[in-house]
Amino acid sequence: MEVQEQGTKSRVVKVNSMESWDFHVNQATFQGCPIVAHFTAVWCIPSVAMNPFMEELASMYQDMCFLTIDVDEVKEVASKYEVKAMPTFLLLKSGVPVDKIVGANPDEIKKRIQSLALSNPTDIP
Repeated sequence: MEVQEQGTKSRVVKVNSMESWDFHVNQATFQGCPIVAHFTAVWCIPSVAMNPFMEELASMYQDMCFLTIDVDEVKEVASKYEVKAMPTFLLLKSGVPVDKIVGANPDEIKKRIQSLALSNPTDIP
């Protein structure tokens, strides 16, 4: 079993291609893990500001898969889910989008993720 030092590895996985997106979505779906996808862009200050918040949520909800997607690097995923503004947070369950939050609103995002966790009983922190 791999031992992970606290704070050394990000729990938010960076998606850098459509194949990478499909792989992570399929893996999470197979494992029954809900997904929180953060669509971001390096030039978008509110988006970048959400990164530490996403890390915090990822450590709170360890049974969820947290992904980050740079819309300029992986345009296919952004257009597939009609992401037009950054940041956008897409919540998926069984690989299917169940919620979408547009904008940097930590309280609303936390509330929606908590609600997603409650619909997946193994995730409650």
